[in-house]
Amino acid sequence: QLQASGGGLVQAGGSLRLSCAASGLKSDDYAIGWFRQVPGKERERVSCISLSRGNTDYSDSVKGRFTISSDNAKNTVYLQMDSLKPEDTAVYYCAARWYSDSCPYYGMDNWGKGTQVTVSS
Repeated sequence: QLQASGGGLVQAGGSLRLSCAASGLKSDDYAIGWFRQVPGKERERVSCISLSRGNTDYSDSVKGRFTISSDNAKNTVYLQMDSLKPEDTAVYYCAARWYSDSCPYYGMDNWGKGTQVTVSS
């Protein structure tokens, strides 16, 4: 089970930190991805982290502004979002893929409920 939190309203240029807490884990070999979606558009992968290897990746739209990290002892993944832009406004979701170090949208095994991020101009 995944629980995302930390969304809110922030002005452009501001920061937010999202958290994704995982429970009921069967293994420590999994990847967590952050995705976002705006109405009328497909869900977009923002970032991914492999909990066993520590590998990370980012979409071009957030590279250099967002940082994904994990606290394995707490089974929690964070997405630090800095220099936020109005186009970052979306519902953000975290998802897990077991026994993997990648986060393909159609291959994720479990999804958490989304958290709304709104960036005002």
